[in-house]
Amino acid sequence: MNNTFLKITLVLFSILFISNITNAADTTIEMLNKQGKESMVYSKKIVNVNVGDTVFWKATTKGHNVEFIKGGYPEGVEKFKSKMNKDAEYKFTVPGIYAYWCTPHKSMGMIGFVVVGGDKSNLDAIKSIKFFGKSKKMAPELISKL
Repeated sequence: MNNTFLKITLVLFSILFISNITNAADTTIEMLNKQGKESMVYSKKIVNVNVGDTVFWKATTKGHNVEFIKGGYPEGVEKFKSKMNKDAEYKFTVPGIYAYWCTPHKSMGMIGFVVVGGDKSNLDAIKSIKFFGKSKKMAPELISKL
């Protein structure tokens, strides 16, 4: 092999490696007691990610977790519930809409949505979720923005 071939191979490998790093669109959402005038909230209520991206939920303030809502995620996905007061992460490998809430604060409006791969094929299932308290008022508005 000659030096030119090795240099070209190295350059191409570097470009592919760097482009894979920059294409990663992982997202962080904070679990908060207060944000502006709202209390018991996720810092982002709706996020859009690509298949293969990871969402990190940061336990910025204590007393929160993340739980996928039954019937609020694509078929074939296993339920997910993080531990209280702990950072959590989930790698999204199945396209669709994922609805989640903070288990102790779901009636206070601590809900959120992740749209994976722009796929909204399970939107009807999301619309049929039984929300409680303040979440019941907030959910339709958020769902209309998905």
